[in-house]
Amino acid sequence: MALVADDHGAGYVTDDVPTPTIERRAPSREPRRSWASSQPYVARTVAADDGQRRWRAVAPGYVRSTVLSDFVLAFAITAAMTQQYGWICLGFGAIAGTGFVVLVAASRGYIRKSLGSASVEFESALRGTLLLGLGLMAAAFTWQLDVPRRLVFVGLPLLWVLSWADRHGRRRRLHRARERGEAMAPTLVVGRVGEVVRLVDKLHASPYHGFEPVAACLPDPQALGRVSGIEVAGGLADIVQVAVDRRIEVVVLSMSTLSGDALRRLSWALGRAKTDLVVAPDLVEVAGPRLTLRPAAGVSLLDVEVEAPRRRLLTKSLMDRSLAAVGLLVAAVPIAVAAVAVVITSPGGPFFRQTRVGLDGKTFTMWKLRTMYVDAEARKEKLKDSSEGAGLLFKMRADPRVTPVGRFLRRTSIDELPQLWNIAKGDMSLVGPRPPLLEEVAAYPDHVGRRLHVRPGLTGLWQVSGRSDLDWDASVALDLRYVDNWSVSMDLMILWKTGRAVLKGHGAY
Repeated sequence: MALVADDHGAGYVTDDVPTPTIERRAPSREPRRSWASSQPYVARTVAADDGQRRWRAVAPGYVRSTVLSDFVLAFAITAAMTQQYGWICLGFGAIAGTGFVVLVAASRGYIRKSLGSASVEFESALRGTLLLGLGLMAAAFTWQLDVPRRLVFVGLPLLWVLSWADRHGRRRRLHRARERGEAMAPTLVVGRVGEVVRLVDKLHASPYHGFEPVAACLPDPQALGRVSGIEVAGGLADIVQVAVDRRIEVVVLSMSTLSGDALRRLSWALGRAKTDLVVAPDLVEVAGPRLTLRPAAGVSLLDVEVEAPRRRLLTKSLMDRSLAAVGLLVAAVPIAVAAVAVVITSPGGPFFRQTRVGLDGKTFTMWKLRTMYVDAEARKEKLKDSSEGAGLLFKMRADPRVTPVGRFLRRTSIDELPQLWNIAKGDMSLVGPRPPLLEEVAAYPDHVGRRLHVRPGLTGLWQVSGRSDLDWDASVALDLRYVDNWSVSMDLMILWKTGRAVLKGHGAY
C-alpha cells in the first residue's frame, strides 16, 4: 500500500498500481484541473477596470519615476562636484548616474513587490551608494582618474540622504493612497478558517503593505459563506481559477495548508495565471536577516538564525560607541544648558541616576537629566491608582511629579541625552528595548524576559511607533519583534524615524 498525493494536497491509497482504488480529495466547487497542465487559464467573467486601485497598474510608473529620480540625483551631485567642465563633466555625471541606478537595481531596489517597504528601500539605497563609492575609488586607482575627494566623502553621503528622503516622500504618498484603497493588490487568502481569519485581520490592519483581501479559499468551501468579511470563493482545487476570474494579483497561502509537490505545482499554475504566490510561515514575528533558504537534498530548507553572527554584533557595537562619542561632543552644550535650567527651577541636582537592568540581566546605572521633583519616588506609591500605563508601566499624562522644565525636556527628549555616556561605556545601545527597572524584571512572564537578550537602547521600535501612547502589551510585542529581527540597517532606519518622532513630540510625556 502507498499514499500518493494529488495536485491539491489530498491523496489516495494504491496497491502499487497506477489505478487508484480509494480516492480522498478535498471538496471543490468547480471541475478539477491539474495544476501541472500546460493549458492556459481563461477568465469566465469580465472584471471591471478599476484603474488606479490596482498596484500592478500603477507600479510601473512608480518604478520609472524612482529610477529617474535616482539617476538625476546622482548625475547632479557628481556633475556639481567634479573638477571638469563641459562634455567631460556631463559624461562623468551620466556614468555615475547610470552606475548608481544599476547598483541599486542589483540590490533589488526597484522590484515591484518590495517597493513601498521602508527596510528594503533603505538597504538598497545604502548599498548602492557604498558600492558606487567603492567603484569610484577602484576606477581612480586602476586608471589613475582624478576623482575628487569631496565627491566620495561629501557627495556620496549627500546622494544617499537625498535618495532616501526622496523615497521616503514617495512611500508616504503611496501609503496615504493605500489608506484610501488605491494602489492595492487584490489578494486571495488560502488556509483553514482560523488561519484565514488571522491573515485577513493582519492584512486589514496594515493596508500600507498593499494587500487587499477580496476572497478566500478553504479546504471545505461549503463550511462558511464568508470569513472575516470576505467571500469564500472556493476550495483548494479552485485557487487558480478563482485568481483568474477575480484578477487576483497575490495569493497568500498558509504554510500548513499545502506543502511538497502540491505547493510546487500550484506555483506552476499561478505562474501561468500571472499571479504572485506568497507563503505565510507558521513562525510568528520572525523575518529579515534571521530567515534564509538553504537548498539541501533536493528540498528548500528554511534556515532560522538562532543567534546573531559575531560580525553583526561587532558592527553594532562599533556604530554605537562611535556615534555616542560624537553625540556627546555635539550634545555637551545642550546638556549643560539644560542642567543649569533644572538646578535653577527646582531644588536638587541636575542629573537623575537609577539602577536599570541591561544585557542578560546585568544591572547598570542609567543617567538622565532630572525632570521630576526630588521626592518623586516617595510620591509614586500614592499615585499608583492614577497610572494610565497598562501592565507594569507607570505612566501619567499630567504627572504632578514632573517639573515645568522637565515637561519641556521630556517633550524634546533632551532629558535622554546623558544616556549617550551609557552607550559609550557599553551599558546601552543606540537602538534597543527600553531599559527596565528591577521590579519590572522581577514581574516579567517568561517570554518577556527575551527583551534582555540585547542591550537596552536609547530609542527603539516602541519609541518610533507611539512612545508613551502605546500600552504594555504593544510595547512588549514591538520590543520582542526587534530582539528577534534586529539588523544594522534596521537600527539606522529606527534612528531616522526617531528624529521625526522627537520633532513631532508624539507620545512624549
